[in-house]
Amino acid sequence: MANTTHQIRKHTEQSSAQSERPLRFIKLGDVKALTTLSTSEIYRRIAAGRFPKQVMLGPKSAVWIEAEVIAWCDSLVALRVEAA
Repeated sequence: MANTTHQIRKHTEQSSAQSERPLRFIKLGDVKALTTLSTSEIYRRIAAGRFPKQVMLGPKSAVWIEAEVIAWCDSLVALRVEAA
């Protein structure tokens, strides 16, 4: 158990170093609110490798890392700017 805690803490520290936003899990409703995508479209894009994958906390509990979803949104904005 202590080893698992150490691994989680280490991963959290690495993620925090990569991003200024703290690691925060968000549920599907929050993902839909941030992206305005439907549930079906979110899962289609995950399957196609075009959207951040969910993290399974349990057999029926899926969450996303908020910073990854926001980074995905930011990447779309950057594409729009590049195209202009």
